Amino acid sequence: MGLCPMTGVKYVYWEDNGVWVGYLEEFPDYLSQGKTLPELQENLRDIYHDIYSNTIPRVRHVDELMVS
Repeated sequence: MGLCPMTGVKYVYWEDNGVWVGYLEEFPDYLSQGKTLPELQENLRDIYHDIYSNTIPRVRHVDELMVS
């Protein structure tokens, strides 16, 4: 597998009783956690790669619809 260029992905996170919890902003259904913020970030990277490699079926996406 070739190297992919780095890209930024927004995520939402918070600390809850000593555990870091978060999700990718575009995919709020896939909550993850870590003992440290770097561990949470790595777990979110794994989710990102699973989503875009079609490992996770029936992924719901968030988008913006323009209306008048």
